[in-house]
Amino acid sequence: MQKITTFLTFDSQAEEAARLYTSLFPGSQITSITPYPAGTPRPAGSAMVVQFELSGQPYIAMNGGPHFGFSAGISLCVNCESQAEVDKVWATLTADGGEEGQCGWLTDKFGVSWQVVPTALPRLMSSPDREKAGRVAAALMQMRKIDLNVLEAV
Repeated sequence: MQKITTFLTFDSQAEEAARLYTSLFPGSQITSITPYPAGTPRPAGSAMVVQFELSGQPYIAMNGGPHFGFSAGISLCVNCESQAEVDKVWATLTADGGEEGQCGWLTDKFGVSWQVVPTALPRLMSSPDREKAGRVAAALMQMRKIDLNVLEAV
């Protein structure tokens, strides 16, 4: 068992969120769904706890009610190897009510914050050519979804 696991508490969308997330990332799966038993505040048989893996990393999601929420103070960072991967992840997570943020940040329809970042970004930001690094940073500040082709060309 992993010593530290990310635990996400939703109102009532834990299973729906886990299904979306596991469909997006290779090497992902739902590993178990524990239903609410009779006599609890939630309908008996509905998902209480959903355990899942994203690219092999374990997560736990729980339906805890409307008093739980998410903030941008915690986010999940997706390192993307290509612009095509950035585009796919971005489109999926902003669909159906997700909101675009600045510099590769977004909030999905469940309220979870994500950073969708090309793996080349740290190299571009720390270029030994400090003027180039400055142009990359300035271009990045103007973006919502990161466009790697623009950053490499500045």
